[in-house]
Amino acid sequence: MQTYIALLRGINVGGHKKVPMSELRDLLTNAGFQNVQTYIQSGNVIFQSSKKASELETEIQKLIHSHFGFEVSVIVKTNNELQAIFDTCPFSEEKKENSYFILLSDIPNEHAIEKTQEMVYENEEVVIKNDCLYFYSSTGYGRTKFNMNTYERKLKVTGTARNFKTMLKLLSLSSDLN
Repeated sequence: MQTYIALLRGINVGGHKKVPMSELRDLLTNAGFQNVQTYIQSGNVIFQSSKKASELETEIQKLIHSHFGFEVSVIVKTNNELQAIFDTCPFSEEKKENSYFILLSDIPNEHAIEKTQEMVYENEEVVIKNDCLYFYSSTGYGRTKFNMNTYERKLKVTGTARNFKTMLKLLSLSSDLN
């Protein structure tokens, strides 16, 4: 059994795409996922399975669609993959603690990455490494000009953002299952 972290995009935000975590845990447990845990309401699920991550992404999307009636992007990572993303953060420790990790569904092509590098805003830093976009704003995420939808379009991928504290907690919870 492999321990995985599923990251759901855009649920329980502003009253849209409501997914009660207890209901999601039951749904995944009944589908055969093992040791299912959730962390906060924004769609973080830790579980174990013998299936591959790509199969799990599709399966979770289908389960959510059939049960809740809407589509949700799902990115599944192992603890080691999430740890590598966390450790590869290019920012200083001070900036890292206030940065966002935007996990991407695929590794964008170089040409798309180059196009996004043209989007430079004052007080903001964006670094794309493999399947993660690292974002830091000295003025805070709520006051940024950064727009994830724009980056997704330009990179031709989907993404879901997690802050430093959430990444730490997910790493801790998933390592407890290993």
